[in-house]
Amino acid sequence: MLDFRTVRGVNAFVVWIPILLALVFLVGLMSGPQMLGGRNRGIERRLTEIDRRLQLVMDHLGVTEPEPEAVDVVAHLVAGNKIQAIKIYRERTGVGLKEAKDAVEDIARRHGITGR
Repeated sequence: MLDFRTVRGVNAFVVWIPILLALVFLVGLMSGPQMLGGRNRGIERRLTEIDRRLQLVMDHLGVTEPEPEAVDVVAHLVAGNKIQAIKIYRERTGVGLKEAKDAVEDIARRHGITGR
């Protein structure tokens, strides 16, 4: 038979079970990310391969990704606020001033918006 001694009037079994459960929980927390990390790496590799294949198909068909074009950039162009449109485009894309200016002018041409 198991001999559960008492600690200060409390059965030792009652004291040690929560401690053991807490240890098991902590070990699970520490090893969980490592176990998931391998799975995430596998998923990431598959997504990278799918992205590569999709890019090959798009290149073969001559399809290009559209430029990021915000509705508010076009709205500012329509209102005649070209500088504000360039600022917004730069914030959204992170490109430099020259690239943003060229892109916004290209957007204006595609939408038939003339400069004022």
